[in-house]
Amino acid sequence: MHLFHGSLVALITPFKDGKLDEAALEKMVEWHIENGTNAIVPTGTTGECPTLTVEEHVRVIKATVAVAAGRVPVMAGAGSNNPVEAVHFSQEAEKAGADGLLHVAGYYNRPNQAGLYAHFKMINDNTSLPIFVYNIPGRAVVNILPETLAKMAELSHICGIKDATGDLARPWKERALIKRKDFTWLSGEDATQVSYNVAGGVGCISVTANIAPRLVAKVQSLCAENKWIEARELQDKLMTLHGLMFKEPSPAGAKYAASLLGLCTEECRLPVMPLSEGVKAEIKAEMQKLELI
Repeated sequence: MHLFHGSLVALITPFKDGKLDEAALEKMVEWHIENGTNAIVPTGTTGECPTLTVEEHVRVIKATVAVAAGRVPVMAGAGSNNPVEAVHFSQEAEKAGADGLLHVAGYYNRPNQAGLYAHFKMINDNTSLPIFVYNIPGRAVVNILPETLAKMAELSHICGIKDATGDLARPWKERALIKRKDFTWLSGEDATQVSYNVAGGVGCISVTANIAPRLVAKVQSLCAENKWIEARELQDKLMTLHGLMFKEPSPAGAKYAASLLGLCTEECRLPVMPLSEGVKAEIKAEMQKLELI
């Protein structure tokens, strides 16, 4: 069994009056463990890492690790388009006791494939934690090609991929090139989670898990049991909610939904705007339909 598998929540970072709400964060991590989430992924895109200060970023990782207390693994978002900063976050996460790292490709700089490899090699050489490569061309502009990932997979600490390419041929191509049995394929998109698992994935780093942890974990456990028809049927029920999480810029949808559950405020940091009333109504109605509220 892979250390990171099943439903991994791309954890929102709760704010109150512009500041990190540590009490809400701690409550949320505990709630996820109670509700079957298999691993916690703080300080990623959904955790608003672009607008966290360096101090807040490290604080969120430390608080998450402290509450999880080894009951579920923590994969700390440590990515940056600056490899020096990425190394710093990695070393801070390692000191905090995280179990793994999530690193995005060099957005904005737009490195070529050799530059992407060099970026990840620098991180690999400066930490002893398992590193997950986050491939999200829609946000990072650059695309880590299967051949490049296979070369990265030969490095000592590169142990998996979070795939948000939306290309369901991708894991098949990568598995043909990467022969390591311990390499872990994770979907980075709720909508592709079942299809991705058919192609060799073992889990999903999920936004929807922020508000429907039991249901997302159930989809994943059905996949792990090769109950594909049941997994598909449950995924069918969740597809509208998956879509609503991104109808307006994320994580506004997830935070509003979490506020309905009493987990935190709906506050996001600029430039992410509050949700429109129309989308709020849609999310509330869908959550009622799924008996989440």
